[in-house]
Amino acid sequence: MSIYGPLEQMGIPAVVQSALLAGILLFASAMMVRRQIAATGGGVLPDEGISIRNVLEFVVQNLAQIARENMGDEYRKYFPLVGTIFFFILVSNLLGLIPGVGGASSYVETTTAWAIISVVTAEAVGIRKHGFGYIKHYLGPVVWLAPFFFILEIPIHISRIITLSVRLLANMFADHTIVSVWILLVPAIVPAIFMGLGLVIAVLQAFVFSLLTMVYIGQALEEAH
Repeated sequence: MSIYGPLEQMGIPAVVQSALLAGILLFASAMMVRRQIAATGGGVLPDEGISIRNVLEFVVQNLAQIARENMGDEYRKYFPLVGTIFFFILVSNLLGLIPGVGGASSYVETTTAWAIISVVTAEAVGIRKHGFGYIKHYLGPVVWLAPFFFILEIPIHISRIITLSVRLLANMFADHTIVSVWILLVPAIVPAIFMGLGLVIAVLQAFVFSLLTMVYIGQALEEAH
């Protein structure tokens, strides 16, 4: 039984409820960290031991470093989007590991929406950076082959949406299904093992999605060769 059942009967789809739940959890975590930092001396020294703030700061610092390596010095402009994608997908993936809850990343509507945002943003960044000259990214390195490259590059860029969406959806749906099945069959040690593996997959898939977004934006920022 899903926690989204009662509101589903009122016409609110589970995908909308799960997305809102992920957003609420992210907002609450952000407010908690903000309140700690705003306190006297809160922004100077890290918390003792493992805390939400320490974990978030560690993740953000490392993600920012990777963003700089892939997007260059302009990474700060686009890092908020990359960070939002990472944390939203991560929280959604983790919610999917909880029996009876489920995460938004298990729905094609969510994965496709983020994929569209990722790819369209990259194309918009390229157009903003290079203007009409961005079309060179579609024409290839040889002038006389430009028409052929143009025909090939358009579906390749569009296929990014499909690959991003399907990769995340397939991995998370399969992982959550396996965990659910084992919980029904052997509600003890075996499900715990798969939930541990699921935790790794949840983090990895969120990272892969955000990394590919960085790569696409980084490629759009580069001069066409």
